[in-house]
Amino acid sequence: MQKGIHPESYRFVVFKDMSNGTSFLSKSTTYSKETIQWEDGKEYPVIKLEISNTSHPFYTGKNVLVDTAGRIDKFKKRYAKKD
Repeated sequence: MQKGIHPESYRFVVFKDMSNGTSFLSKSTTYSKETIQWEDGKEYPVIKLEISNTSHPFYTGKNVLVDTAGRIDKFKKRYAKKD
């Protein structure tokens, strides 16, 4: 393995799935200004995810439509038939 190409600043971060509210604690090098109190009582940086393994159709086996920021409504409004 090459030396000096991997980051040294791994820290614990909470990843939060915004589509269903589930969270998990893992190590990462990502930066976040927001923090959240975890189950152990400590404060950790939080990274917000749109989709994780708890909401992705491949892992859940369900075909769920995730509408982020009203994209579907914008599309329907833009291409709606005009009377």
